Amino acid sequence: MEGLDYGCGPGPALARILEEAGHRVRLYDPFFYPDRSVLDLTYGFITCTETAEHFHDPAGEFTRLDRLLEPGGWLGVMTCFRQPDRDFASWHYRRDPTHVVFYREATFRRLADRFGWQCEFPARDVFLAVKK
Repeated sequence: MEGLDYGCGPGPALARILEEAGHRVRLYDPFFYPDRSVLDLTYGFITCTETAEHFHDPAGEFTRLDRLLEPGGWLGVMTCFRQPDRDFASWHYRRDPTHVVFYREATFRRLADRFGWQCEFPARDVFLAVKK
């Protein structure tokens, strides 16, 4: 299967693990792997690890991810979810000045409804979706 590591950063460790498992993985990161030609393709899976909190236009980014995802394809997002009982002012994650948007499980459920994805939360801070 061919996938995209979206926002892979300078050391795309997850892409390497997926390649060792037999997948072909393309890389995109606006700073470290800025080859925008990979955004003209579609993919059987997309990973977005510790990236979504940097989206200045989350609606636009998730629309792009939906366009890049083939029907039946998987989207995996890992980010620190905002918990309702967590004091936002003292939350360590919001103190990173590059983190400009934060998500709750309900946010991802709304995204899934918007794009017609089937979603699940298999682990803490992990959102998986399948494009119908």
